[in-house]
Formats: sequence, structure tokens, C-alpha cells
Amino acid sequence: MRKVRCDAIGASGRRRVPMLIWRILGGLFLVIGGIGIVLPVLPTTIFWIIAALCFTRSDPKIRDWIYRQPGVGPQVELFIEKGEMTQAGKRSALIGMALAAVLIVVVFRGRPVVLAAGLGLIAIGALVVISRKTGQV
Repeated sequence: MRKVRCDAIGASGRRRVPMLIWRILGGLFLVIGGIGIVLPVLPTTIFWIIAALCFTRSDPKIRDWIYRQPGVGPQVELFIEKGEMTQAGKRSALIGMALAAVLIVVVFRGRPVVLAAGLGLIAIGALVVISRKTGQV
């Protein structure tokens, strides 16, 4: 039986695997965000931001397609390219987080560890949103 050396794959083969993983992840987050367009309880923008970041590494054409989508695309591009959010985007994100916090308190009021973890993650998310510069699309 002949041994195959690790470097026999070559640099292009080593690069294909991470790019494939980034594409799969990007596609997954794009689909989840797309579901959020139909289901108002699931946010679209955050999933499409993650998808666009994945596609930045694997397929910039799809990232650019996300940027061109009416409504969500300019918000995604503003966040990724400048690290900014619109005032309306900040307001919507904070309202969504407040509703999620209320839901967590109602559902997990008897489980202090889960309650603290959920509210802590929401607080971190709120700090990120508040700390972003306000921009225009």
C-alpha cells in the first residue's frame, strides 16, 4: 500500500476546504435570515450580516447580492463596511432584545442559571448595538 504525502494535495486543495465551509455556513445563515422575512419573530438582518461575512471569505458575489437586497441589504452593508447602524436599526434591535428578555424572564423564571445566561447575552448584544456609531443608508 502506497502512502500519500500530506503536501500532495497542494495549496489549492487546502484552500478549497475552508472556502467550502464558509460557503456552507453563509448559505445556512442566508436561509435562516430568509425565513425571518416571513416569520417576524426571527430577525433577518443579524443572520444576513453573518452570512455576508461568511461570503466575504468565500464568494463575494453572493455578499454583493445581499447588499443589493431592498430594505435589509443596505443595513447589512453599513454594518459590515463601516461598523455603523441606522437609528431605526438600533431601535428595532433594542426593542427585539427587550421582548426577548421579557420572554426569557417568563419562561425561565424558576431556573436562575438559564435566566442569568440569557439576560447576560442580551445585555452584551444591547451594549454592542448601543456602542455602534449611527450612520445613514
